[in-house]
Amino acid sequence: SLTMFIGAAVVGILTAIFTQWVSRFGKVDEGASMGIVFTTLFALGLLLIVQAADHVDLDASCVLYGAIELTPLDVVWRPQLFGYNLDVPRAALVLAPVCVVNLLFVILFFKELRISSFDSELATTMGIHANVMHYLLMTLVAITTVAAFEAVGSIIVIAMLIVPPAAAHLLTDRLDLMVLISVVLAILAAILGHVTAILLPGWLGLDPRVVDATSTSGMMAVMAGLIFAVVLLCAPRHGMLVKMFRRLEPVTPAESGG
Repeated sequence: SLTMFIGAAVVGILTAIFTQWVSRFGKVDEGASMGIVFTTLFALGLLLIVQAADHVDLDASCVLYGAIELTPLDVVWRPQLFGYNLDVPRAALVLAPVCVVNLLFVILFFKELRISSFDSELATTMGIHANVMHYLLMTLVAITTVAAFEAVGSIIVIAMLIVPPAAAHLLTDRLDLMVLISVVLAILAAILGHVTAILLPGWLGLDPRVVDATSTSGMMAVMAGLIFAVVLLCAPRHGMLVKMFRRLEPVTPAESGG
């Protein structure tokens, strides 16, 4: 529902704010403050679920894996475009504006985001409000996570937030290229995961009357992990194979200082 979406977005934003407050005023590491805030709010959430379980429709499998396969069935708008009727699902109406806002924010404030993220003191001397940029970024992350949560589930949300950027970081040190590569890797993982989820039961010889497809969200997360593994092994500068070959190369007298 809209009320639950707004409530989840507000709590996500407050989580980011509380994490910063605990880290700043409690003089603790940001990772520790995140653990404190997340565990506290998680316990509070469990308490609320127990108190209101009869009034809230919660499906564990939907929370974990989402319902991407059923998304096209939840049509809420049927516009006409060039004489064709388009079936627009509710998830698209929610995620499309969020995607546009994220894209505009990154394009318009890329320089400010880059400086404030890596050197907040330098950003302040340049007249950039580093705290404002940080809270805006955390707000968009929270809203994006909540918007994607229902459609794709928590597993793929966490996987796509972490794995593609981590793989892109192994391929380049330039932030602008890193952002583009992470988007491409996320799209590739989504496509490969969707196709594999459909074809995998046939490859394994499973009875289609019993198992006709695997979880799309779960398989997307698996593909993202496989892509990261390939990049980790084969990255041209930071890959494990490259580092191993460098260690095996003979050291010349000039390199050893002899």
